[in-house]
Amino acid sequence: MTKEQALKLLHDNMESPNLRKHCYAVGAVMRALAYRLNPDKSANDTVGATSAVADRWEVVGLLHDSDWEKTKGEPLKHTTLTYQWLLDLGETDQEIFNAIKTHNYVHTGENPPETKMEWALYCCDELTGFIIAVTLVQPEKKLASVTSERVLKKWNKKEFAAGVDRRQIEKCETRLGIPKNEFIEIALGAMQSINDDLGL
Repeated sequence: MTKEQALKLLHDNMESPNLRKHCYAVGAVMRALAYRLNPDKSANDTVGATSAVADRWEVVGLLHDSDWEKTKGEPLKHTTLTYQWLLDLGETDQEIFNAIKTHNYVHTGENPPETKMEWALYCCDELTGFIIAVTLVQPEKKLASVTSERVLKKWNKKEFAAGVDRRQIEKCETRLGIPKNEFIEIALGAMQSINDDLGL
């Protein structure tokens, strides 16, 4: 599935601009994490191999919440519609299927993350919301004015963005081998690269 196809599927099934922007953010961060976690070892095809992996990871990020508006009243069904939509479109990539299914692990307790892709989605999903929260309390309300230091300054203030599960994000260290500070820098940089799409 291409990014363009993923965006069409997302837009066909999600009306909220803010929810769409969340998916854009997660897609961008997943792409950046793909490059970080899948370094090319081929001397002959360094660009192509990583690019294909990154494309797949970005698609997963874009689609992870695509059925949320239709399933938010029944969270146990979250991701099941997306899975069916992908099947109907003829998608056969089991890696994409599995990653999207594991995204609802927090609700179902089933299909826990196992692969790097799955853990990357699990860890970065909450972080994008936290970075947006930090952005919105800056005077300029622009991602360009946010630094990883500003994000970290808010990290231990439990009353700030209280709904964000920091423990979920911090699993980046044990499950992905990426220190929290670096994980934040990667996510922030990815989101800053699409600041126009995010309206920030």
